[in-house]
Amino acid sequence: MIPVAGSAYTYAYATLGELLAWIIGWDLVLEYAVGAATVSIGWSKTLVALLYSFGIHLPPQLLASPLEPVKLANGRQLHGIFNLPAVLIVVAVTALLISSTQESAIVNAVIVFLKVAVLVVFIVVGWRYMAPANHHPMLPPNTGDFGSFGWSGLMAGAGMIFFAYIGFDAVSTAAQETKSPQHDMPIGIIRSLLVCTVLFIAYSFVLTGVVNYRELNVAAPLALALERIPHPGLGLP
Repeated sequence: MIPVAGSAYTYAYATLGELLAWIIGWDLVLEYAVGAATVSIGWSKTLVALLYSFGIHLPPQLLASPLEPVKLANGRQLHGIFNLPAVLIVVAVTALLISSTQESAIVNAVIVFLKVAVLVVFIVVGWRYMAPANHHPMLPPNTGDFGSFGWSGLMAGAGMIFFAYIGFDAVSTAAQETKSPQHDMPIGIIRSLLVCTVLFIAYSFVLTGVVNYRELNVAAPLALALERIPHPGLGLP
């Protein structure tokens, strides 16, 4: 009914008025800021783990914020300056988005294809190397601390998974560029939600089957799981 750009702000403005639309608009800004920061930090940790496997060690002060203590190998702690890889990826993506809509769309499509391909390959290959004992118990008992396994841990995990679903509402920002928004947009949102949900559950199931959940509190859990999968073709154990 409102096939124009503006996402939730436009819909709120048309149905609830300017004040609530203003609040929702700033909520969206906060949502995307927090989401972008979280994703960039995750990307940074994965990059650091990859560089570490090649023997490249970045200064720890440039991998954490000033409020985040960094524990060195000798046990000494220091505070970071800023997360340099996270800042660089945000700047790079911002520059790409500013430069050209078509180029950013192509890069986005390539990255999504690579991400989905890696997840599908990991799920298919990792399924053979799952240890059934890693899934028992399915809900580990609470350790006595709130959020540490048990039902409170399950709810804490659900809160973390929330970040995986930030951005689906961004599909609605393309309403003005869609030929048939009444038909195409609901299909796009629902299908993408279904595909991502299935992939997320399958990936989590295989990941916790290959590596015990007690060992997964690391910066790059997928890299850890890949180390546990034999690579006979590469001569690895």
